Amino acid sequence: MSTPTDEQLFDRYRGGDLGSLRTLIDRHHDALLRFLTRLTGQPTFADDVFQETFLQIHQSSDTFDSSRRFRPWLFTIAANKARDYLRKKGRRRTLDLSAPVDAGRDGGLSFVDLLEVSIPPPDARLESQELSQRVQGVLDDMPLPLREILLLAYFQRLSYLQIADELEIPLGTVKSRLHSAVATFARKWKLIAETDVS
Repeated sequence: MSTPTDEQLFDRYRGGDLGSLRTLIDRHHDALLRFLTRLTGQPTFADDVFQETFLQIHQSSDTFDSSRRFRPWLFTIAANKARDYLRKKGRRRTLDLSAPVDAGRDGGLSFVDLLEVSIPPPDARLESQELSQRVQGVLDDMPLPLREILLLAYFQRLSYLQIADELEIPLGTVKSRLHSAVATFARKWKLIAETDVS
């Protein structure tokens, strides 16, 4: 018997099978928490937003278009909930669109490599933990719209079209915002690297 897709599980849940939602929660738990931790900068915030996300999934279950994919919908709701949560906490930042274009490589690591550093378990090597903390520090210092689009594109690997569709913004805005996000991240990462050398 084949493993049911997310969409099949969600349809079953909407049909009254509560266990299907539990399966979806378990299936996306780790990836969604990592995403939310990167987006909010705080594991405790991420836990709160995670719960709010699945509460919203439950409340909005009738609005889900079963011809679309569940995962982008889930992560878009999570990103929206994180944005709302950060606003309530008074952590809004101004948009920095003046970042110069810079290469996304430093020390042999690509930009994607840096974003994919997972939140380390307590027994992880200190070096990996320091790298993860530096990445998180750079992300925390970025304006929320740039951080959000960066995580959706590189961490969750959503396409430009999926991001435009899910965030309800024009495709050109996705591209320009992502370009600014990459440039901002690269500039801030370069500053950290230069500080370490000096």
